[in-house]
Amino acid sequence: MGKLGRTAPASRRDDREPPKAGPPPESGPEAGRPSARRRALTLLKPRSVAGQVFLLQFVVVLLLIATAVVALVIQDRNRAIQEARDRSLVAAESFANAPGTAEAMQSDDPTAALQPHAEAVRKKTGVDYVVALSPYGFRWTHPDPDQIGKHVSASYNEALGGEPHQTTFDSSLGKAVDSTVAVFDDEGTAVGLVTVGVTVDKVTSVVQHQLPVIFTAGGLALLLAAGGSALVSGRLLRQTQGLGPVEMTRMYEHHDAVLHAVREGVIILDGDGKLVLVNDEARRLLTLPPQAEGKPVTELGLSPALAELLKSGRSATDQVFLAGDTLLAVNVRPVGQKGSSVATLRDTTELRALAGRADVAGGRLQLLYEASTRIGTTLDMKRTAEELTEVAVPRFADFATVELVEQVLRGDEPSGARLDMRRIAVAGVRQPAPFHPVGTLLRFVPDNPVAIGITTGQPVLVADLTTARAWQSQDPERAAKVIAQGIHSMISVPLQARGQLLGVVEFWRSEQNPFESDDLSPAEELAARAAVCIDNARRYTREHTTAVTLQRSLLPGVLPELSALEVGHRYLPAQAGVGGDWYDVIPLPGARVALVVGDVVGHGLHAAATMGRLRTAVHNFASLDLPPDELLAHLDDLITQIDEDAAAQGKTDAVTGATCLYAVYDPVSGRCVLARAGHPGPALVTPDGSVTFPDIPVAPPLGVGGGLPVETAELQLPADSRLVLYTDGLVETRDRDIDIGLGVLREALAQTEGASPDDTCEAVLDAMLRTRSGDDVALLVARTRLLDPDQIAEWEVPDDPAAVPRIRAEATRRLADWGLGEAAFTTELILSELVTNAIRYGASPIRLRLLHDRDSLICEVADGTSTSPHLRRAASTDEGGRGLFLVAQMSRRWGTRYTDRGKIIWAEQSLDSGAVADLGAFLMAEAEEL
Repeated sequence: MGKLGRTAPASRRDDREPPKAGPPPESGPEAGRPSARRRALTLLKPRSVAGQVFLLQFVVVLLLIATAVVALVIQDRNRAIQEARDRSLVAAESFANAPGTAEAMQSDDPTAALQPHAEAVRKKTGVDYVVALSPYGFRWTHPDPDQIGKHVSASYNEALGGEPHQTTFDSSLGKAVDSTVAVFDDEGTAVGLVTVGVTVDKVTSVVQHQLPVIFTAGGLALLLAAGGSALVSGRLLRQTQGLGPVEMTRMYEHHDAVLHAVREGVIILDGDGKLVLVNDEARRLLTLPPQAEGKPVTELGLSPALAELLKSGRSATDQVFLAGDTLLAVNVRPVGQKGSSVATLRDTTELRALAGRADVAGGRLQLLYEASTRIGTTLDMKRTAEELTEVAVPRFADFATVELVEQVLRGDEPSGARLDMRRIAVAGVRQPAPFHPVGTLLRFVPDNPVAIGITTGQPVLVADLTTARAWQSQDPERAAKVIAQGIHSMISVPLQARGQLLGVVEFWRSEQNPFESDDLSPAEELAARAAVCIDNARRYTREHTTAVTLQRSLLPGVLPELSALEVGHRYLPAQAGVGGDWYDVIPLPGARVALVVGDVVGHGLHAAATMGRLRTAVHNFASLDLPPDELLAHLDDLITQIDEDAAAQGKTDAVTGATCLYAVYDPVSGRCVLARAGHPGPALVTPDGSVTFPDIPVAPPLGVGGGLPVETAELQLPADSRLVLYTDGLVETRDRDIDIGLGVLREALAQTEGASPDDTCEAVLDAMLRTRSGDDVALLVARTRLLDPDQIAEWEVPDDPAAVPRIRAEATRRLADWGLGEAAFTTELILSELVTNAIRYGASPIRLRLLHDRDSLICEVADGTSTSPHLRRAASTDEGGRGLFLVAQMSRRWGTRYTDRGKIIWAEQSLDSGAVADLGAFLMAEAEEL
């Protein structure tokens, strides 16, 4: 069905095509008949006036009879059509209003419910078809079952609105009438449509009952009319190229409606350039006179270029011409074979203005999109401000400047609106920009537009800087330079986040059009995005500063000066923040030194705090003089306990592991004992410059070892060797494997022959870290030294108290050789007490060793037992118990360390003059007390 009102079976669908024109009457085998007919009429033509009148009357009568017959037929035809319309409408409304029709259309299967009734109605009423449709145009019933369910693409809005829709059309069985009505439910909602069609021929014709004379007269009249009609019809068909009257009428109506309704001007010209047809829009656009048709296009007052194009008839596409104040886009296409052409004219003035505004809006959206992706790529306030200026220039402004509050730059919370700020970013299309440079502290006067914006929290637009006296009064000399550079307008927007003022951004224009009020919105958007990023960077700066301060406080400050080692050290925090890497150098008894490097998994305050706890624990364990393997085992227990405590408290930031390398170096023997738990092994640079990576047994990381034993390794280090300890951040990165990193480290160390530990650190960092590392880096370089044999004195002590005086005398002579006669008295007391205790309470072998180490003298007594003496304060009536108390008072420090075959009790004396004086005072006090 072409339309809803023309529903017909599929077999009738082709009858609405326009009739094809047959061969013209003058062609074919009967082409000579019209000429014979004309000759016969010529022979019968009377020569007298009466005959001519008679013939004329005869013709008139025949014409009247024919006219009567035609009028009767037409009247009968109209009556039949009307009756057909009534019959189809009655049938459609009856079916639509029949009980159960609406319910059937709302049922699950409308076709099953309606198809039998539709066919029964069609047969009983004699109509051609009864079709039920859904409100959306899908057939529920049809005489041809194959058409059921198919969609009808026709207009049925009138019927759905409640008004019956009727259409008369030509079908293969003759003229037919179609009526369409809607079916409504109880609520007045259209639930379907019913369309009924009937051919006019099925209605009883009155003409069939007329007298035979009328039929005869009508037939003669029709015969006469047929001859003339055939002649005229053939001529018309040739002139209209086969189009019938209906099609011609429809085409004319459509042509006229479209021609005058379109918003494009249409001009048709003949081959001579004369105007054949012009529509209303073309008249308006070109301001044509009322009688423009038939005139040459060159005489219509058009621009020469446009008139020449229209006259030429050549093809043109969207060529732009100016007609008065109107900008026209002209298209020309030639048609036919006689040089005719059709031109269309389109007013693009408003379209171009709209396109310009759309381009501006699109540019602003693109600007804001770029701002969202390019501003805030780092957590650095200065870089964020620079990114803001880079996005704004030159897309939005020609220059841009950013100032931040001093408190914000330090990472602190801003306090209120401040009119003094420091400039941190300047960008412009020309350099140098005529503004205060980066780093300048600016103090805005209260009436400055920038200050007004800071106070009110709203953006401020200065459309003309040359007349802005309040702005010029801030710095007249600088303002003159700015204006001299052609900068004419400015927008100042406060940078605010969480209701607090962080700073201000100014946008300046010199080459672009002055700022307008429409520019305030994108300026605010840019400032808002940047303010959030700057605030995030500020808070990160504060947290980072806090974490770095904490970490720096937990790391060793100034390392002690030692005779055993010369130490160089470096620590580099990660790019993303602080971590848990640390190092330490711990003096041990007997001039020995402990070297420690460790790494806590993770970054941030938690890792830094855990690192501090581990470093403190290492100091505590080292004070007990534990061997490296035992010390790491205790650290492993400590990390496990920390994790368990965190889990018991419901904390999710457990340590989850740490690594550590612990080494103890003895400058007397050159012996170095090392142990490591999950940590990279050290590098060793021998005095000849060769670099090796000693094989140190590795234990699991701390906290995940599960109680597995830790093994140690012993190295014999000659003097001037360099032991290099480091964390994994030095040799391993995301884009570099640890094996490659170790190779680079080997090459870097090989090129530092003879360098000091500090110089070695610098060379290693320069070679290993071309850019800022993503992980913490701790580096410790220790150059070994050996005590001179003349600084060491050793004696085998017999297990006899009588040997004590001899040992004391030999020790006194050695002190004299060292030039330490002033310390002889104190040393005699200390070694007498320690040797006597070893003989009395210890076991063989007993050995005494004196070490002269820079500003200290160390006395060590070793025996074969593991019983440790305890310090106590004896009562006045006790005969003993004062020995260790005296040793503790006369030495700087003392203690016990255990060996594989017993223990060593040691005491370290200070060799400065103040120590001897203190000893004398102490002895005097003890004597008075006794």
